[in-house]
Amino acid sequence: MAGAVIMVVVLLVVIPVGFLMLAAALTVLMGWLLHRNGEVTHAGSELLKLNR
Repeated sequence: MAGAVIMVVVLLVVIPVGFLMLAAALTVLMGWLLHRNGEVTHAGSELLKLNR
């Protein structure tokens, strides 16, 4: 019986929370990389000054 309760907790709590935290970390990394890429590839653009 205890094994079934542990499995339910893992399936309903641990896996979704872990997935959301991983997705948040990947979102931050992707945003940082894309921002850096935009600054490097468009170094002389006046639009970068408006973004600050």
